[in-house]
Amino acid sequence: MLETNGHNLLNGKPAWPNLRQLHHIRQCIGKDFRGIVIQPSLLIASGILCAGSLFGQQPPPATPPATKAATIAATTAELKTLSMEALLNVDVMLVSRSPQKLANAPSSVQVITDEDIRNSGATNIAEALRLVSNLQVTQQRSNSWIIGSRGMNGVFANKLLVMIDGRTVYTPLFAGVLWDLQHVLLEDVEKIEVVSGPGGALWGANAVNGVINIVTRKTSATQGLYASVQAGSFIRDHLALRWGGKIGKHATYKIYGQHFDRDATKDAVGTKFQDAWRANQAGFRFDWSNDKADSYLVQGDYAAGTVKTSGDNSNFNAQNVLARWRHEITSKSALTMQVYYDHYYKQDGPGASSDEIHTADLDIQYNFPLGSRHSISTGAGYRRVADRFIASGTVVAILPEKKNLDLVTAFVQDEISINSKWKLNIGSKVIHNVYTGIEFQPGARISFDPGNSNSLWAAVTRAVRTPSRIDVDYYSPRTPQPPTVVSVAGGPDFKSETVIAYELGYRVALNARSAFSVSTFYNRYDDLYSLEPRAGTLTYEIRNGTKGQTWGVEFSGTYQLMDNWRLRGGYTYIDKKLQAASKQAFDPSYLGNDAKNQVLIQSMSQINTQWHIDIIARYLDFLPVTFATATVPSYFTFDLRLAYTLRFAELSLVGMNLYSKHHSEFGSLQIPRSIFGKVTIRL
Repeated sequence: MLETNGHNLLNGKPAWPNLRQLHHIRQCIGKDFRGIVIQPSLLIASGILCAGSLFGQQPPPATPPATKAATIAATTAELKTLSMEALLNVDVMLVSRSPQKLANAPSSVQVITDEDIRNSGATNIAEALRLVSNLQVTQQRSNSWIIGSRGMNGVFANKLLVMIDGRTVYTPLFAGVLWDLQHVLLEDVEKIEVVSGPGGALWGANAVNGVINIVTRKTSATQGLYASVQAGSFIRDHLALRWGGKIGKHATYKIYGQHFDRDATKDAVGTKFQDAWRANQAGFRFDWSNDKADSYLVQGDYAAGTVKTSGDNSNFNAQNVLARWRHEITSKSALTMQVYYDHYYKQDGPGASSDEIHTADLDIQYNFPLGSRHSISTGAGYRRVADRFIASGTVVAILPEKKNLDLVTAFVQDEISINSKWKLNIGSKVIHNVYTGIEFQPGARISFDPGNSNSLWAAVTRAVRTPSRIDVDYYSPRTPQPPTVVSVAGGPDFKSETVIAYELGYRVALNARSAFSVSTFYNRYDDLYSLEPRAGTLTYEIRNGTKGQTWGVEFSGTYQLMDNWRLRGGYTYIDKKLQAASKQAFDPSYLGNDAKNQVLIQSMSQINTQWHIDIIARYLDFLPVTFATATVPSYFTFDLRLAYTLRFAELSLVGMNLYSKHHSEFGSLQIPRSIFGKVTIRL
């Protein structure tokens, strides 16, 4: 079901929108619960098609604190008085696929700790990602977020790879992330690692502009009882319960459940949009370690919910189970094997379009030293994806309805210690996909550590975004049309989009209270999406007729003003140029709705052992107008959290988006001011 401003288009009920309304149109598998995230040009072709009356219709803390609430405040104080050196020594995995100190990582990487998340008052992953100063996080609807890094941030946002505990969560339907399906118990998040820039040499397809990994805590750190209840305005209610225990000497576990209910957004004149939603989730995790060489992890989640849509509710559900075995051979070598199964189903109203995907994934990795100067990481993987997309009506179709999308991968990386100050990382990942066959993604990074908590690094990398089903299998209408009738006939020759990225960065801890990082980048893109007519016809095909460049600078830092007051944040500047490399129907500027300037400041202060006050302020520049999207004004807002800690509980009052009553972030719908109270118990 395609929609614009809540109207069902696939079923032919309300009227088709004009060009500036088309960015609202979605089908059931899109960036929100109801939209398919069809490229605006495809939507325009469908609009032209209907306008021609083809169908006779009018358009319708890194280490967790103790479980006792009485010690939470003390632990918070301890974290806030950590030296910058300690904060820079947090381990990250994304840069080299093995533990590496943040200070030595030759990449633009930020780490959001559990304390950063707790102090922010965030209630889901998307809100927590607002704490990353170089991610553009825009909320379009109550249940829809668009998140990107270093540009190309449109309704697709299909150039960012996201993982939860190593499980990839992007959908091959459109190569983006269904953020409304990604839920974790935020209390149990240990850290969020975010790398800006290509990560294809290690992580494969879709790691074009960045990689995110959400890491949850081991169950040895989630013992005892956790319970929270919150209620408010936009977030009507959010309940969470978790219990952690031990089995013998070597095993620990947790079980949890949570529920939330969120209100609808409003349009520009104050009328409620139909996007209120609610969901329930339950899960478990089991960790076992014999304190020697082996450790095991098994975890799983089940979620189900509904979102209000035109006429009735739409249902969704998602399940996953993951198992991991790690065997330490020596202190510098290890073998890791991971397997997971993931399933989701999204419906767009009873009897309307739906998408269902089953994913099975196996990944093996081996890290080992080679001589005194080389540290090798290598591995291979296989992913089996079975997709079934059912479109209601005949206006739009993904054909064939069922398709298997096998992916085979292998990678190798060598970290070479040239001397005590210089290191070189070289490697590549090779992937084989069903659309374009074999793809290579090489990369090279060099770092210089002169001492005194300084590091300088540079990188040249290549990454690809492999085709999605919407790029290749999209048809409008479902049945073939004569060449004199406007139609879209898929993308039979669509190939992978590519980027070659050049990066330069510097990281420094100036003293025991301050640390800063600056990164610059220049990206050159080729074979980007386009919609082009066949010669002499009105039949359009999806092709690779766009090229472009992006460039910018990212600044981030942390400063300890006092022992009980810490600031963190950053500034990001980005610019771009997109060009039509071949004859295509539309100006390609709509491929990236990017803010040139973005500022974030998070203030965390502990007045005493019981009172905390935390403020997050952010500014996002305007989103420029394109042929398919109206301009979105720049905005400033801030969040405020006031918390009081008792012996076993914490009482907090949180206000989000407080500066104005409402504002838009992407599209015309208004994101409201939100205020809620929360009671947390830790035993």
